[in-house]
Amino acid sequence: MAELPPLAVDIDGTLTRPDKSIDPRVLDPLREWADRAPVVVATGKAFPYPVGLCEFGGIPTNVIAENGGIVYVEVDGEVVYDGDPEGANAVAEAYRAAGHELGWPPGDMVNRWRETEVAVAREQPLGPLERIASNRGMDVVDTGYAYHVKSPAVNKATGIRTAAERLGVAPEAFAMIGDSANDAEAFEVVGTAYAVANADETARAAADVVTEASFADGTLAAIDAIRDA
Repeated sequence: MAELPPLAVDIDGTLTRPDKSIDPRVLDPLREWADRAPVVVATGKAFPYPVGLCEFGGIPTNVIAENGGIVYVEVDGEVVYDGDPEGANAVAEAYRAAGHELGWPPGDMVNRWRETEVAVAREQPLGPLERIASNRGMDVVDTGYAYHVKSPAVNKATGIRTAAERLGVAPEAFAMIGDSANDAEAFEVVGTAYAVANADETARAAADVVTEASFADGTLAAIDAIRDA
């Protein structure tokens, strides 16, 4: 049986259906992969979301959350925090002071457990957010699901490097599947990068392969292609 590479997978737009729900068909292939090689869930979501996905999906808890701001590898057992939460929160406060809102419903489940960045709804004005963030030395990345205010020093590529070190493998050993601009930087450091057909232009341009199928169908096709390579 051929050896499998470590696999990194995004969540939104990659393991999901168009309605943003997880497609259950991806879970068994990820479990089968994790029996033979590391699987890392790499997302812009807050830390509890990929942890929960790993728990209920039955795979080891290896996660990159908040666009590289948090990394956890189960065999290592240490939560690694990077980023600049104070800077992100200062941008959010200035954005509100300028008359804007983060744009989420009451309770703000998007940011409630977020520890290293702030996410703003895409319906909110982007220009003022980018100006305020730039003035404070912060970046804004559009994942297609939210505008993420984060430190320019962290991204999914730094997360891959940290996870790889703690797993004892090289970053370029990884294959990765994603769909968004926040995956593109990680695509540059892994060995093989697949963008699903619904990926944005930045991710498509950085990928080695763009699948014909979209969302979870594209991921299933990519998993087959990587396994059979």
